[in-house]
Amino acid sequence: QVQLVESGGGLVQPGGSLRLSCATSAILFRPNVMGWYRQAPGKERELIAKIPNIGIPVYADSVKGRFTISRDNTKNTVYLQMTSLKPEDTAAYYCYASAASTYWGPGTQVTVSS
Repeated sequence: QVQLVESGGGLVQPGGSLRLSCATSAILFRPNVMGWYRQAPGKERELIAKIPNIGIPVYADSVKGRFTISRDNTKNTVYLQMTSLKPEDTAAYYCYASAASTYWGPGTQVTVSS
């Protein structure tokens, strides 16, 4: 059973930065794609960034230039560096990892507020 665990969420002021991490538990799990979705209250879940095992990352227009996704395959971990945060970035952030199946983390809350 593959489990994902996010960390790094919290409360930050507008213009601030946060770094999210998501680690997988299965040693032999080699996901093709890892990424991040977010969901704000009353809104649909939104794909904000994904990174393949080989290839270039893809970003939603809403975060392009502010967020950076990266992964460490030796640790089966994906990161999301978020800068220039805005109140509209407030949401629950979920990581995922896809191989033959797709696995999800439980989510971590990011709140951008003064």
